[in-house]
Amino acid sequence: MKIRLRLFVGLMLVCCMMTAGCAMPIWSPNPDIRARQLIYQSESLRHIPEIWERIWGLDQPDLATPYRVHGGVI
Repeated sequence: MKIRLRLFVGLMLVCCMMTAGCAMPIWSPNPDIRARQLIYQSESLRHIPEIWERIWGLDQPDLATPYRVHGGVI
């Protein structure tokens, strides 16, 4: 009976720890260091739309121009 109780308590502790969040925090508890870490993180996330446009070629000029262009030397 004691082993079953210990297993149940251990299982409950593991379940509670998994739902409580990360056991090791990502950010530093020091406010100065944490602010710098958050700035660095947001700066790297800020470039995602530019990377997406570069991958899909959206930053390239449009080749289907609405007007006719003479291709030769005038």
